[in-house]
Amino acid sequence: MEEKEQLTPQTENTAAEVAQSTSETAAPAVEAPKTEAPKAEVSAEKAAPAEKAAPAAEAPKAEVSAEKATPAEKATPAAETPKAEVCAEKAAPAEKATPVAEAPKTAEAPKAEAPKPAAPATPRPAAAPRPAAKPAAPAKNEVKAEVVDAKELHSTLAKLKEEGYIFLENLTGVDWGEEGLGVVYSLSHGETFEMKHVKAVAENKEEPYLDTVCDLWEIANFYEREVYDFYGIKFLNHPDMRRIFLREDWVGHPFRKDDKPEEHNEEIAVGDEPISDLAVCYTLNQDGSLNKTETPLFEEDDYVINLGPQHPSTHGVLHFRTRIDGETITKIDPHLGYIHRGIEKISEELTYPQTLALTDRMDYLGAMQNRHALCACIEQAMGVEVSDRVQVIRTIMDELQRIDSHLLFFSCLCQDMGATTAFLYGFRDRELILDIFEETCGGRLILNYNMIGGLAYDIHPNFQKRVKEFIVTMRKNLQEYDDIFTGNVIFQTRAKGVGIITKEQAISFGCTGGTGRASGWSNDLRKHRPYAAYDRVDFKEVVRTEGDSFARYMIRLDEIRESLHIIEQLIDNIPEGNFAEKMKPVIKVPAGSYYSAVEGSRGILGVYLESRGDKFPYRLHYRATGLPLVAVMDTACRGNMIADLITIGGTIDYVVPDIDR
Repeated sequence: MEEKEQLTPQTENTAAEVAQSTSETAAPAVEAPKTEAPKAEVSAEKAAPAEKAAPAAEAPKAEVSAEKATPAEKATPAAETPKAEVCAEKAAPAEKATPVAEAPKTAEAPKAEAPKPAAPATPRPAAAPRPAAKPAAPAKNEVKAEVVDAKELHSTLAKLKEEGYIFLENLTGVDWGEEGLGVVYSLSHGETFEMKHVKAVAENKEEPYLDTVCDLWEIANFYEREVYDFYGIKFLNHPDMRRIFLREDWVGHPFRKDDKPEEHNEEIAVGDEPISDLAVCYTLNQDGSLNKTETPLFEEDDYVINLGPQHPSTHGVLHFRTRIDGETITKIDPHLGYIHRGIEKISEELTYPQTLALTDRMDYLGAMQNRHALCACIEQAMGVEVSDRVQVIRTIMDELQRIDSHLLFFSCLCQDMGATTAFLYGFRDRELILDIFEETCGGRLILNYNMIGGLAYDIHPNFQKRVKEFIVTMRKNLQEYDDIFTGNVIFQTRAKGVGIITKEQAISFGCTGGTGRASGWSNDLRKHRPYAAYDRVDFKEVVRTEGDSFARYMIRLDEIRESLHIIEQLIDNIPEGNFAEKMKPVIKVPAGSYYSAVEGSRGILGVYLESRGDKFPYRLHYRATGLPLVAVMDTACRGNMIADLITIGGTIDYVVPDIDR
């Protein structure tokens, strides 16, 4: 039985066909007369008429099967051995060794060539117990979180920050069922980018709360609001515990396993939503109850204007409530969630291959990298090693995607500042990349190229030729960008010294990618935690120190040059091999927690995955690259002119669908 259970569906079908063929071959040509005997006896009689005297009921099932394949004991010349004998010998080689009474030998055949007669089989002995399997090696991306008491959370994280883990890379809310609601904090070391994970569970699921870490990291303000929005965990002493994505009148917290939003939110109209002007803060009373205080976000005399949520003004469906004093910005309150799709919640009911399609739609300017991050996370968790060919192709595609993103960055920034000619130049060159994508992937924006275990298909025969032609063209055209826009005195006046973000602020807000590197923070994962083929190529991490809009602009142009250099080293050295590993029809990730990250077009794109060992993720959370970039807008814009807000936002380079995932 154990052997049968291990057969693949294809193997099982083959075995059934062989059995059927054997039974049909073993049956005599002349139809046996119909009798009232049971089916088992009839089968036995058909297969072995010479043995009709033996009561079929007394023979075990194994013997009956053997008798079906056993020819009649009537002597037959060896040269004319019936097919039934051959099938019986193939079907049960082990049963030949069973000592039985010797059957009459064939007189006409030579003694040496006489076939050994089949005999009734004895019941198969029980299989010996299998040795216990060796425990699998832990996945290299497995999260081994330090579990701390809720009361010790803040002090533990503060100590880790003092030890050099200054970057709060990710914060994930999780509903662990009976264990309770809680958070996993993922910290990175400022120099080595080594990671540590800390897990804390709220003591009371009915009224869950944890201490805030907003005083340690600025980005915790938005991260904790997101956890509150979807899980209902209140963070004590948080200065603004409002919802951040969902409507203020939403009832419940939809990421909880037991939440049923359809039962409480049927009457919410699709239209104007209420926006709260009160910041909420929770503190803990001596008796253990929670105290709630509300503070106005704006005073009565404040002059507040609305920017967005129309796309042209905010680079996405994003709403900035902006307080100004004259023409000077004094405060920005970002309002998110206009196009939130609940991708993380939806993924809990999708198989792992089905979750891949949603990554392309988080950010079409980072589709390759987003999908790469999720595939790598699942592959590492399963212990799947993709070929060198896949690693190199993925690296080339990621860099083409990075150039694609930076070209759109350049084009839209120029358009925002009235430089229509430069806008057209950028779109002209970006079109060359989209043509390359379309030829190999079949798509231009939604690419669906990376798959679990490799790639959907191999590169197109023209791929290498067209990429090398693009490298030559792009290097030449970059000089045009400098001539027509970079050196423009109006642009430089509006960009230099405007929208400054210091290195400390970039780290505190978690602004990775070009925005963080423009402030002097070296944070490129391709250098600090190399993956794919980045450890095989030579390139320079572009870092500037000014931290202003002009520095953020120059970072992107210089990164285009470095991406071309990376691709140039790989394009003629794509190794042979499989473009995809053979995977099981149903993909199951071993139980555990896993985290992987890649260097996306705008910064670190992280994937936190928690599995219960089945084909659906228990929790799938993405570290959106754009959320820290929007969070820093208030700090970057304060003290600058309202006319410069669009320029500052354009150079910070957030993408809203990535935020509203």
